[in-house]
Amino acid sequence: MRALTYHGIHNVRVENVPDPSLIAADDIILRVTATAICGSDLHLYRGKVPGLKHGDILGHEFMGIVEDTGREVTRVRKGDRVIIPFVIACGECFFCKRDLYAACETTNIQTGVMEGRGAILNKKQTKPGAALFGYTHLYGGMPGGQAEYVRVPKANVGPFVVPEELEDEQVLFLTDILPTGYQAAVNAEITKGSSVAIFGAGPVGLMTAACARLLGAEQIFMIDHHAYRLAFAAKTYNVIPINFDEVEDPAEYIIEKTNFRGVDAVIDAVGFEAKGSTTETILANLKLEGGSGKALRQCIAAVRRGGVVSVPGVYAGFIHGFLFGDAFDKGVAFRMGQTHVHGFLPQLLEYIQTGELKPDIIITHRMPLSKAAEGYKIFNEKEEDCRKVVLTPDSA
Repeated sequence: MRALTYHGIHNVRVENVPDPSLIAADDIILRVTATAICGSDLHLYRGKVPGLKHGDILGHEFMGIVEDTGREVTRVRKGDRVIIPFVIACGECFFCKRDLYAACETTNIQTGVMEGRGAILNKKQTKPGAALFGYTHLYGGMPGGQAEYVRVPKANVGPFVVPEELEDEQVLFLTDILPTGYQAAVNAEITKGSSVAIFGAGPVGLMTAACARLLGAEQIFMIDHHAYRLAFAAKTYNVIPINFDEVEDPAEYIIEKTNFRGVDAVIDAVGFEAKGSTTETILANLKLEGGSGKALRQCIAAVRRGGVVSVPGVYAGFIHGFLFGDAFDKGVAFRMGQTHVHGFLPQLLEYIQTGELKPDIIITHRMPLSKAAEGYKIFNEKEEDCRKVVLTPDSA
């Protein structure tokens, strides 16, 4: 089959790779009909996340048609059209039973074994949390969905059948960015009349704004430095745009516009690759810290006392200048982590069916899988006012 593979920083290519096959009795083989390039994929593209190997297949936002099933699969059958959560969860462990699917304590170990990665590592050697599709060997080493076919393990838990009347593009983002934005808004405790600031106007930030409006947010500030993204967010979600290339201190601006209290909640949809200080850049390049804490510092500064900081943005390792004392003084609550996708799907699908959420509105680029490398470059460099790239395998 054809798949998008990693070969170093800014070096991805579509090439022939072996077809996937059923390994476990609860596996399915999926024929991919649509897949997308996520902002999290750009962390890999830029070489910012360890654990990638040459030839690894990327992609964790994908959907398609069930082509084959293992003998123990009962949730779906051949011919079903399904979306696949990017989190691989067993559905049976301590965390899955509490709907904390991203904290699954079995798949990060088991998937490595099923893929022939060698002996089971002990828990001190294995990164905790669920395995993820196409997201390095820290997260299970599972081949991703920017491909013509994918083996999907734990198929009695993950695949989610979608109605035929909805187009692929309407439901594709149920695999990641829509539930990620929704969880971020829920974690921020947004209710009718809330004020919120969202740092980052990328796909997750835009989905967060949509969900914040859905939950009743009255005032939404959005901070970014790409004018085209801010203009889209202002027009589509009625946000108050703040370009940090023009406003030196967005947090100070927000405080001034909120009776000098700050907003009820702040959402960091940027993560560790926020443009930080020279010191942070040097420390990150020397691998002495996991990235920039600039976005987090702004979040702490912009939120009111007793408010919430919600973090869907990816972080790894030590972060310089966290300002924990300021957060303590304000009595700030933090909510963060990978998305527990599975539990949100029924409600979010209903919102899509009723038209209350229209996630496909953010798509700007539609390309065949064969041009995936070009799609990565366009998305990474913010060319052609790119917001979101959707890829369609030639075999779809």
